[in-house]
Amino acid sequence: MQKPPQQVDFALKETSPNIGAGAITGDKLSCTYDLVEQMQYLYVRVVKAKDLPAKDVTGSCDPYVEVKLGNYKGITKHFEKKSNPEWNQCFAFSKERIQASTLEVLIKDKDVVIDDLIGRVIFELNDIPKRVPPDSPLAPQWYRLEDRKGDKAKGELMLAVWMGTQADEAFPDAWHSDAAAVGPDGVANIRSKVYLSPKLWYVRVNVIEAQDLQPSDKSRYPEVFVKATLGNQALRTRTSQSKSINPMWNEDLMFVVAEPFEEPLILTVEDRVGSNKDEQLGKCLISLQTVQRRLDHKPVNTRWFNLERYIMVDGEQKKETKFASRIHLRICLDGGYHVLDESTHYSSDLRPTAKQLWRPSIGILELGVISAVGLMPMKTKDGRGTTDAYCVAKYGQKWVRTRTIVDSSTPRWNEQYTWEVFDPCTVITIGVFDNGHIHGDKGGGGKDSRIGKVRIRLSTLETDRVYTHSYPLLVLHSSGVKKMGEVQLAVRFTCSSLINMLHMYSHPLLPKMHYIHPLSVIQLDSLRHQAMQIVSMRLSRAEPPLRKEVVEYMLDVDSHMWSMRRSKANFFRIMGVLSGLIAVGKWFDQICNWKNPLTTILIHILFIMLVLYPELILSTVFIYLFLIGIWNFRWRPRHPPHMDTRLSHADAVHPDELDEEFDTFPTSRPSDIVRMRYDRLRSIAGRVQTVVGDLATQGERFQSLLSWRDPRASTLFVTFCLIAAIVLYVTPFQVVALLIGIYMLRHPRFRHKLPSVPLNFFRRLPARSDSML
Repeated sequence: MQKPPQQVDFALKETSPNIGAGAITGDKLSCTYDLVEQMQYLYVRVVKAKDLPAKDVTGSCDPYVEVKLGNYKGITKHFEKKSNPEWNQCFAFSKERIQASTLEVLIKDKDVVIDDLIGRVIFELNDIPKRVPPDSPLAPQWYRLEDRKGDKAKGELMLAVWMGTQADEAFPDAWHSDAAAVGPDGVANIRSKVYLSPKLWYVRVNVIEAQDLQPSDKSRYPEVFVKATLGNQALRTRTSQSKSINPMWNEDLMFVVAEPFEEPLILTVEDRVGSNKDEQLGKCLISLQTVQRRLDHKPVNTRWFNLERYIMVDGEQKKETKFASRIHLRICLDGGYHVLDESTHYSSDLRPTAKQLWRPSIGILELGVISAVGLMPMKTKDGRGTTDAYCVAKYGQKWVRTRTIVDSSTPRWNEQYTWEVFDPCTVITIGVFDNGHIHGDKGGGGKDSRIGKVRIRLSTLETDRVYTHSYPLLVLHSSGVKKMGEVQLAVRFTCSSLINMLHMYSHPLLPKMHYIHPLSVIQLDSLRHQAMQIVSMRLSRAEPPLRKEVVEYMLDVDSHMWSMRRSKANFFRIMGVLSGLIAVGKWFDQICNWKNPLTTILIHILFIMLVLYPELILSTVFIYLFLIGIWNFRWRPRHPPHMDTRLSHADAVHPDELDEEFDTFPTSRPSDIVRMRYDRLRSIAGRVQTVVGDLATQGERFQSLLSWRDPRASTLFVTFCLIAAIVLYVTPFQVVALLIGIYMLRHPRFRHKLPSVPLNFFRRLPARSDSML
């Protein structure tokens, strides 16, 4: 069944940006930077000055440099009492915004009332040289300073001035004229950066046994368990079945940890002495630097660790010296697993932790973040709506962040990034955010607001083709789905070896340890949550930070939460999958009822041929699938998939269901609303319960065929089985198949509307529903 087309407003649009990919003209960027539009910049690198004259009454000089181009003005930091300062700062002025014909570089003396001019250097824009990488950087030169009249002044300034593009290596760290309103505290927060996720390991702690424990109450059997803590993760074993001073567990506890290992693993052996009271029998600290790293399923050596106990002496904690308890452990860092830090449905990396187990890369993914259009205002400034947008892209361990374009609803980034690809069945995620920290972190409580995100699965891309599309940025709010704008991207997936890539399709999706020693679904879910927390914490400590709310949105932290909308969407997805089978069933029913006599006769002939020549059955099925595939090739998708509001069931969702989806956990809604939602959930669960019960009933009826629960029914079935065995033994199989097929395809005049005898017999069989309370 064909889906109706999406609303044009939410649809993907193919674009034709003026990028270098595929062009041969010499005016384009170099071939390594060809997925973005060329942007011209005037670069000014202020290196240092020397022999600056004293201007103050005190005989000292507090110099800083002001780079002036028309209405744009960039200022370096100032030095106090220094006549030979070094700045080494770079300024970039967008050529399309330049309205002046000269560039002025002024050195001024910082003063309380008015800053004095020490000297200046003037450049005509027509005389400034042009540089395109891979040319080497332009060497800075010394320039003599002039006063306002054009006469020579004392002092010299070292500068480099050139025209370049965003491919220039000075671009990421330069001060940009389009961010002139950003103060010095916020400049770091608007620059483009590349981040790397920390290297994550699974820590497996196999708690085997403990010896010579010393509980305070010797008269009772100790109920001992082990509590393990690593950072903010805490797990505990079950209470030992052997209630003695030498308890045994042989239980595995799994943790996530990131390199470098900052915190030790803390194990405490505790005795449950009361309903809410645990007594600590010993403690052990283990540094993870000393733990063995395992690459396969072979068990590591066990070790005994001494337990320590601290006692209070004169109000101070002191280690008890005469204490001989110990614990037997098998600890290892499992490098054979892939530590999941994102949803398994759209993982961007599937490699194991240990680098020795990595396969060679199969290709390169290149992403050009070109621009965005129609962005909604995300905050209010001076009584008007404004947006300070930047992009974040995540693939594998590498995160990239573009620079922030200040106060623009149509930002143009034109930045290009590259990733190595190790598996084609992975997904790159691109998110657009509004920067809430362009004036520094003094405000404290500001957050970077989400504008929308795009996911692109690499396996849906043709190799070596440049995809240029404008993707709708759709965000679900409590008021409904909303289009926040569009982001224009250029994507190219280049394959280094087609044979290696096709061979990848025969490999398991995850490393082999996930299949040899599988982790439970509950374990994986808990470990994924811990991994997400570690990644978001580490990236938020970078400079500039990739903030927690950004990382969590990119990693879909809340994707496991209950949502009525998502449940409906998944139900309709299942129905979409089953619709093909339902259509085949309806078609076969039409054949059986002779709706089209010619088709039914052809099906009779085909059926008789397959029965007479059974060796043709499989080849006929495969040739049919081949022909369908070739036929569908003409209508293959020409663009990457994108966020689908109809598939997500976001375009027709009830407001109360959205309010429930955006509710906190635990709930913060009034009790009457919670009661209403609980009753609604009970009614849905009641219907699910009925369906599950009906499925169980059908299965139990099959079981009762030979269980003699109904002795008459079992007698009839056993007798039928005996007769059928004799008949089938003496009758050729082809004859039986032919008779059954002709019976199934018989004409409607030989049918009646009552259910068939086998179906009547089956429905009369007993099930265990009679025994349900």
